[in-house]
Amino acid sequence: MGKLRQAGLVGAGLLGGVLISLQFSAIADKETRASLPIEELRTFAEVFNAIKSGYVEPVEDKKLITHAISGMLSNLDPHSSYLDADAFKDLQVGTQGEFGGIGIEVGMEDGLVKVVSPIEDTPAYRAGIKTGDLIFKIDDTLVKGLTLTEAVKRMRGKPKSQIRLSIVRKGEAKPINVTLTREVIKVQSVKSKLVEDGYGYLRITSFQENTGAAVVKHLNDLFRNGPLKGLVLDLRNDPGGLLNSAVGVSAAFLPPETLVTSTDGRAPDAKHRYATSPSDYLRGSRDDYIRNLPPEARTVPMVVLVNGGSASASEIVAGALQDHKRAVVLGTTTFGKGSVQTVLPLPGNTAIKLTTARYYTPSGRSIQAKGIVPDIVVEESANGTSAERLREANLEHHLDNDKEGGAPAREAPAKPAKPAPAKPKGSTPKEDADETAEMPSRELASKKDYQLNQALNLLKGMQIMKTAR
Repeated sequence: MGKLRQAGLVGAGLLGGVLISLQFSAIADKETRASLPIEELRTFAEVFNAIKSGYVEPVEDKKLITHAISGMLSNLDPHSSYLDADAFKDLQVGTQGEFGGIGIEVGMEDGLVKVVSPIEDTPAYRAGIKTGDLIFKIDDTLVKGLTLTEAVKRMRGKPKSQIRLSIVRKGEAKPINVTLTREVIKVQSVKSKLVEDGYGYLRITSFQENTGAAVVKHLNDLFRNGPLKGLVLDLRNDPGGLLNSAVGVSAAFLPPETLVTSTDGRAPDAKHRYATSPSDYLRGSRDDYIRNLPPEARTVPMVVLVNGGSASASEIVAGALQDHKRAVVLGTTTFGKGSVQTVLPLPGNTAIKLTTARYYTPSGRSIQAKGIVPDIVVEESANGTSAERLREANLEHHLDNDKEGGAPAREAPAKPAKPAPAKPKGSTPKEDADETAEMPSRELASKKDYQLNQALNLLKGMQIMKTAR
């Protein structure tokens, strides 16, 4: 089953943690192999020989071959890549929710490292690094000219060691210099809170090996004092993770044997249907954590919060709950990462990560380069603005949406959202900027969280309607 690369301080492939459902397979198990293009391979050999004999400096054979493999994969799509020994190890460790670094998910833009999202409760998050920040210098090294892998390696280091980042931020006239202390990143993937009497809040930051079991534990805590009138499931800025964990989380809210997602690709083993059954969300002989689920979890009125940072596994969950009409999805259109990567181990503890399938919601919708369109579109602040975000459709070489051509979805609400309240007379641009700056609150279930407040208002309205029947 799947492995998600969540490297030392970042995540997988081009997007660091905008992440992925991964499956493991062995190259030797493939029954058929394509015939080799002899002429093209001769050209490759001639180029290789020209570099070996004429390049200004000697180059090791291993380095040339590794770069050739890396280039071949990276030009396919943003999520196919070559994993050296360190990256392969980080991929395996990252899914367990513990890795070393400063805690940011990154991509590349115009030769600079772009922050996709700071990971909660990490040095980068606490230092105020924001989505969209461009890192142009790491300590004394300019990022321009480095590959993403090289930049990531420079940002990793031993816990308690320091690193200096120089950042360009939109709206700031001067570069921002930040000194961070590296630490072992332990990501708590599930958090919860009783935000009001009878209304629960459940936050998932990523989908790791233990996320499904943690969701059940938190649901038991929320239901300990009696039934809830409503529940908010927050998947905003959740870059994804393990596919089986997404199925397990869905199983906490949907009836048994309910379809969650399906995958389809060229190879026979790329075609699969995943349902809320233990065989699809458990690995090995672990106990079935869904048995400990409070029964009310499958019937409590729900709102799912999403935004442009919700990707991959979080889109699977949101799409499943939306298609089965189990929850109302509220927020802004998601990232649109609808492809499955298979990890193929190679000699020397290396591997390739290859896109082998697309995944689909239960109704057959492809999320690839489109995303999940919310039932109710609500921006991140009351003045109708949201953080500018990179999406799958913006990435070079992204796969098309095979159902609708891959055009990004219009964020047209299925139900009209209430307009933002009028600004009082005398309000200044600075006041507006301050309000926008408060959008990504660092407090769990903050009272200043505009989207969360709208979700609670919706749940209260649903409760009133239920009572009036």
